[in-house]
Amino acid sequence: MTGIDKAGILIEALPYIRNFYGSTIVVKYGGNAMINQQLKEAVCQDLVLLKFIGLNPVVVHGGGPEISSMMKRMGKEPSFIDGLRVTDTETMEIAQMVLVGKINTELVSLLNGYGGKAVGLNGKDANLIQAKKHDGKVDLGFVGDVELVNPQLLNILSREGYIPVVSSVGIGVDGASYNINADLVAGVLAGALKAAKLILLTDVEGIYEDPEDPSSLISSISIQRSRELIAQGKIARGMIPKVEACIGALRSGVGRTHIIDGRKLHSILLEIFTNEGIGTMVVKENGGGKENDK
Repeated sequence: MTGIDKAGILIEALPYIRNFYGSTIVVKYGGNAMINQQLKEAVCQDLVLLKFIGLNPVVVHGGGPEISSMMKRMGKEPSFIDGLRVTDTETMEIAQMVLVGKINTELVSLLNGYGGKAVGLNGKDANLIQAKKHDGKVDLGFVGDVELVNPQLLNILSREGYIPVVSSVGIGVDGASYNINADLVAGVLAGALKAAKLILLTDVEGIYEDPEDPSSLISSISIQRSRELIAQGKIARGMIPKVEACIGALRSGVGRTHIIDGRKLHSILLEIFTNEGIGTMVVKENGGGKENDK
């Protein structure tokens, strides 16, 4: 790549940098980007770059596969019902150990290593994420739903130049800890922060019209159409909470929501700062396009 080519990339990014300067971008960090070292480093580089050019990234992470791995190492077999982890007291202790004690601290360390000022948080800090027991047909134990978020601490940290990194552990009114789906936490936080964008990293390119046909990737989908695909079973399993997170965020005032392929190096930068973008953008109504981000 020549110097002119590199300059062209920067010029292409200019209108997006101008448009999002000072804005909050909530990123749900997950999928293969959490376990592949090269992808981990690329995500952290992206986030630090966002901060240095004037955007305010807020990171939310889960850690399902690592929780399952730790459970097995401790002689406990993971159990799921309708995609949700059955979480007894011991499992909740393991989840906190993995989410808060391992993943969160590793991510903070990586971000700081690239020159950022990252701060690790969980839902108990300043009652950041108030949770209630998940209301389902089956008692799943300490699985929670977000009842209320208090974004004041995140706003203060962002304003002072820090990158908040939030693990998806909430606290109930009784002081109990709850494990919450990280996609849904990211969506609610994005709404509370009035974020310009919510970006969810996953292990597929985005939403497909036909899940069996990779060429049927949808670049932009409305809330109504996404509901239809869920009803048809074409959006299923782990993609459902991602879409629900996008819908909830949009209805709370978030400008744009995106489900993108976290297996691609620097996917966050490609989505925010290029004309084409990547993945699937979930919008309120048909007609929303990437050109509206400028």
